[in-house]
This record gives sequence, structure tokens and C-alpha cells, in this order.
Amino acid sequence: METVQSIKQRFEIIGNDPKLNRAIEKAIQVAPTDISVLVIGESGVGKESIPKIIHSLSHRKHGKYIAVNCGAIPEGTIDSELFGHEKGAFTGATSTREGYFEVANGGTIFLDEVGELPLTTQVRLLRVLENGEFIKVGSSQVQKTNVRIVAATNVNLFNAIEKGKFREDLYYRLSTVDIGLPPLRERKDDIHLLFRKFAADFAHKYKMPALKLDENAVQLLQKFRWSGNIRQLRNVAEQLSVLETNRDITALTLQSYLPTEGTHLPSVISDKKSDSDFNTEREILYKVLFDMKSDLHDLKKLTLELMKNGSSKVQETNQNLIKKIYGSQESENEIHFEETPRAAILNTPKEEIEEYDDEEDNYLFAETIEAEEEILKLEQKEIEMIKRSLEKNKGKRKAAADELGISERTLYRKIKQFDL
Repeated sequence: METVQSIKQRFEIIGNDPKLNRAIEKAIQVAPTDISVLVIGESGVGKESIPKIIHSLSHRKHGKYIAVNCGAIPEGTIDSELFGHEKGAFTGATSTREGYFEVANGGTIFLDEVGELPLTTQVRLLRVLENGEFIKVGSSQVQKTNVRIVAATNVNLFNAIEKGKFREDLYYRLSTVDIGLPPLRERKDDIHLLFRKFAADFAHKYKMPALKLDENAVQLLQKFRWSGNIRQLRNVAEQLSVLETNRDITALTLQSYLPTEGTHLPSVISDKKSDSDFNTEREILYKVLFDMKSDLHDLKKLTLELMKNGSSKVQETNQNLIKKIYGSQESENEIHFEETPRAAILNTPKEEIEEYDDEEDNYLFAETIEAEEEILKLEQKEIEMIKRSLEKNKGKRKAAADELGISERTLYRKIKQFDL
């Protein structure tokens, strides 16, 4: 049996953290068996190394190894990708196609981001795990396959099970053995080692001297949260390697390449711990953008109801929305509803009401148009953020989705929605 150290050298894994070593030990131990394995860890911690280790040490090492990013495949085509399809099964199916489970027969399939699988696909996957059977899309013939499945996820599958987004029986089938990889912030002694490795790699790649960090820069490197983990650290090392002419890096220089943490946005941050742990300013701003867009849609709907039904009825049913958008504390600018539809949106001064010549519908229509314009502006901001992220990551959707703090499937849907 190979040692942990030899596996690290073979797969270029840097670090001596006990949790990392334990994960590699477990991979070595389960490799000779055919049991399914679930790799757990945040995005960017290097989960893809574990299935490669397992495959290379198994009796299937001469078979095919296929890595599938479940979050990158559109929901409408994922069954076809995994299980294949028959000719004419759907529009565009001009020929019969083999799926990954058929191609990888006798080998290993790595299902990355398995938590993104649609429920219908989860049912098909469960059947493969239970008895090795699957059916192509558009076919009624049962086929057999003999594959080893290693899955990975960066989401809490127990939460997904509670929300009805992931099957509990599938979870227990996939997680015969769990292998957890620690986030980079829990591997403080490994951070500088990794940075030096990346700096040396980029020095060779770009034919320039390697970077050197002073003591304060090393301390800053180790104290930083690294929400993007190893992927983020590598990105910072590459930026410094390309942009800095002075190869001796100080803490001040390094700080300019690190995103600001801990921004103050009371509209989304509360004392209670949210389900979504926003780790970067960009993620918080993105959440604010979507929340504002949703609130404006609700406000528009409320405005239209006021135009149709009058204010007293709507006031009862929409108090929570009003408090959410404008706050619950009383102030001079607090929203008031009158018994009649006149001045129904805001507590407008009399002279402003007279300016509209008591044409209530025109006033409300103007407010609706203004809300619609705000929604369009927010959509433009959303499109701009997505475009910038795609350009920055050279069109790589997974990297862009990670940067924006959304799933790759959501990003794909946004690209299609906005025709980017």
C-alpha cells in the first residue's frame, strides 16, 4: 500500500495538515473496494484529487475515469449526458448516443457538485447505485453497467434533504464512506507552502524571478479568510506574479490584492446567522441586488392592486411588505394609506397632490413606471456583473459562478435569460 507522502508527491498535493493527511489515508484505504464515496468540502479545496487517488489505486485503474460537473449541465440534457439517448428521443437527437455510465463501464465516474442534480435524475442515479441498471432517454430497454461512483459536494446535503431538494436514500447510498477536506483557513501552516509552490510555478511559466514574501506579508497571508480556498490563493499568486515588478512582496502590496472583508450592509446582515454565509463583499452585493429587484417587483404588484381595488383593502394584506421595504419605525417619511385612493402611495404634501390635478390614476401610473425603471436598472447591473465576471475568468462558467456566489446552473440560466 502506498504511503500518504508518496501519494502527495504523485498527485502534487501540498501540505502537512492532519485533516488533509487523514483524508488521503481514507482514500487509500477505500480504493481497493467498490464502495461509493462522498467527498465533502468547500469550493476550491481540491476535492477533485480524491477520486483520482481512489481510481488510480483501485482494480479499475485500467478502465475509464470520467469526471462530470453536475452543476454545469443544463437540467434538460443531464439525463441524456449521464445515461445516453435513443435516436428521435427529443428534438435534435439525430442519432443514438452513449451516456457516461455506458462509456465508463468497468471504470470510475466522479460526480462533482452532485447536490445540483435534479430530483428526476437522482431517481435514475439511485437505480444505478442499487443494481447497476439504467435506461437511455427514449428507450424502454434496461441496460447494465459496472461503475464505481465517487461524488463530491460543497453544499450541506442534510439541509437539501430537509428542503426536499435531495433524496435521503440517495445520500446514504452515496456516502458509504465520507471523506472531508478542510478549508484553507483551517490549514494555516500550509498556506505559505502553497503560495511558494504557486509562485515558483508562475515564475517558470512567465519566465521571471519568483516572488518572495516578507514576514508581515506571510502573517497577513495566514490570517486572511480565503473564502475561495486554494483556487483563490492561486489566483492571487498569479496576479502578483504578473503585475508586480518588485519581486519582494510586502504586506501593504499583498493587501491591495486581497478583497475587502466585513462590509457593513444592514439591509442583509443581522445578528442571527443566515443560511447563506456571505464570505466576500461581492457575494453580499449580489444578494442585495436580487433582494432589491424582488422588493421592487412586489411594490409594483402592490401599486397595481391599489389602482384596481383602493387602498383600505390592500393596506390590511400588505403591511408586512411595506415594513420590509420601508422599515417599521415611524418617521416623517413613513408610508400612510388613506381611506380613499387619493395619495394612496405616499403621504404626499397637498401642493404636490394638487399638481396632479386630482388625477389619481396618473399619479399611481407614474409611480409604477418609476418602479419598472428601477427594475430595469437593477437588471442592467446584474448583466454587467455577470459579463465582468465571465470576462475576468475568460469565459469559464464555473470560476465565474464561484466568484459571483451562485451555482453554475443558475449562471447558465442567467446567461440564457439575458442572451449573453
